[in-house]
Amino acid sequence: MVILKTDDEIELLRQSNLLVGRTLAEVAKLIKPGVTTKQLDKVAEEFIRDNGAIPTFKGFPNPYGSPFPATLCTSVNSQVVHGIPNDEPLRDGDIVSVDCGTLLNGFCGDSAYTFCVGEVDEKTRQLLKVTKEALYKGIENAVHGKRLGDIGYAVQTHCENYHYGVVREFVGHGIGREMHEDPPVPNYGKRGYGTLLKKGMCLAIEPMITLGDRKIYLENDNWSVRTRDNSVAAHFEHTVAVGLDKADILSSFEFIEQVLGDKVI
Repeated sequence: MVILKTDDEIELLRQSNLLVGRTLAEVAKLIKPGVTTKQLDKVAEEFIRDNGAIPTFKGFPNPYGSPFPATLCTSVNSQVVHGIPNDEPLRDGDIVSVDCGTLLNGFCGDSAYTFCVGEVDEKTRQLLKVTKEALYKGIENAVHGKRLGDIGYAVQTHCENYHYGVVREFVGHGIGREMHEDPPVPNYGKRGYGTLLKKGMCLAIEPMITLGDRKIYLENDNWSVRTRDNSVAAHFEHTVAVGLDKADILSSFEFIEQVLGDKVI
């Protein structure tokens, strides 16, 4: 069931999502060769809790095994999503997608950003740029009266124009008091098809795009998802509220990109 949010509830969602953006900015300050994703996770959890919120990913149930053990999903290189933070140092030329969720004042925040570690090759930088562009093309279609297929079509066509793989098995989602609500929000689709979008719907739109083939597999930890051909993958995510004329982006990359400065892709 799709739950429409009131204006007051959307403002509470905004507060939680802005905290996610600020948390990712704290993480951005630390990303460089030699840093571990477990170090990033520790900083993120402390920052979230210091701001009166709860990290929603930590302890999230898994039908295949143990609950998620960390605050952040940190997916490095060919990992697509749900990478578990570990003690392996990041290396120059890596990319790391950092996905973060918070619960503040009863409402959830959810956003993701893919970072370069040191100097990254041009093919990979273009993947990040196109994936981020696709996110905003999807958001342009999160408007009252359109359909979910319009969002997916916009993301899919932009990425496939560059011959990138568009992951099918993992999708965006509705969001509110629960992190995952109806409806599912695929990154592929057909214009004019799917659930009708209405003002007050809140969606987490999150393109997951691969440099090579779109086929993926689940690693032995029952969380981390990786490309079958070992090609790198990018992931960008915003939480938005469907509006009458345009979407209201509730999360923010502004804090992150202030930290990155001239390194923003």
